[in-house]
Amino acid sequence: MKTGIIIIFHNNEKEMDTTYFIEQIKQTSNLELCLVNNDSKDNTYDLLRDVKDECDNVSVVNVRKFKSDMAAVKAGARFMFSEFDLKHLGYVSINMLNIKYHGLNGLIEVITENQDAILNYKIKTLQKKQTLFQSLFSLLDYLKKIRENNTFINLQFQRNL
Repeated sequence: MKTGIIIIFHNNEKEMDTTYFIEQIKQTSNLELCLVNNDSKDNTYDLLRDVKDECDNVSVVNVRKFKSDMAAVKAGARFMFSEFDLKHLGYVSINMLNIKYHGLNGLIEVITENQDAILNYKIKTLQKKQTLFQSLFSLLDYLKKIRENNTFINLQFQRNL
């Protein structure tokens, strides 16, 4: 069984380096990625489709009317659970990230570097309550618990940037 990662995008065309994304994603063969476009008004959706065309383990979901980040995550989760036999499903919303210094490349790099830890996800690490999507977890919260010295992850939890 694979582990899935949902990444929510909204008007992130200028921050995306599709070549770098493709390079990194090709190194994550045991992860299934779902890139969710949350009603972007720029070319984000086209860039996400370009990434999908180059990577076998990427799906793209297009949300046509802007929704909250959690509603977009749920749309991605419904798609992923219906299409794939997944053990767990993590999520990240780009709009909630502090990408000022490391950008989206930092996020995709963290996913690539920590794919073994993500694949070995232990629900007890986060001590979360059972929900409708029992195997859905916040990727950054999980990585923060298991990785102490990662600059990108540490930046996400600093309040004064």
